[in-house]
Amino acid sequence: MADYQAGEVILIDKPLKWTSFDVVNKLKWTFKKHFGYKKIKVGHAGTLDPLASGLLIVCTGKKTKSIAEIQNQKKVYTGRFELGAVTPSYDLETEVEAKADPTHLKENELHEAAAKLTGELEQVPPIFSAKKIKGKRAYDLARDGQKPKMQPKTVFVHSFEIVKVDLPEVYFKIECSKGTYIRSLAHDFGELLEVGAYLKRLRREAIGNYHLKEATSIDALVSELQEQAAEKT
Repeated sequence: MADYQAGEVILIDKPLKWTSFDVVNKLKWTFKKHFGYKKIKVGHAGTLDPLASGLLIVCTGKKTKSIAEIQNQKKVYTGRFELGAVTPSYDLETEVEAKADPTHLKENELHEAAAKLTGELEQVPPIFSAKKIKGKRAYDLARDGQKPKMQPKTVFVHSFEIVKVDLPEVYFKIECSKGTYIRSLAHDFGELLEVGAYLKRLRREAIGNYHLKEATSIDALVSELQEQAAEKT
């Protein structure tokens, strides 16, 4: 039986609309209620936006010391960009605004744009992000109608593969460094093509050697934990 208080690494398939902290808080509550832990360290190794799904690594106990090491590993994402429109958040959190008809684009143009967004990049985070500006989250400032000044950050995109084209949608697979915003890549992709784009769907497939196929749903995990707790008593 796993010893969660001593330390475990748990792979979760985070559902849509859950925040990463929702998952952490659900597990903390489960451990305290069913295992009787008065205190337990629980943290996640890399935030996933509520509108993204896929691999979320949760560490407990002494394994929380491994969070920084896990976060620094390469990430793999799959998903879809919508061409021809933009949003202030670069995804579906905010209202979609049509920009330009993308149907004239050729597939080779899409691959050329993707190639330009590969390698070392100076990337500007979205204003609707958790970045702190003078002690406040950028998304809080943006939701108050302000336009926070976002500083560019160096990231590395190992590969940007166009998997399928079904205009206005483009399916992709991206391998990138810690701190890369796929939403910003969507925005920059649309700017290069001069038609606009936003992130329509995102799923994290891997972090280093941890893979989504090894993960479990939060509901299945909670049920399993309840069964383990019952066996212990």
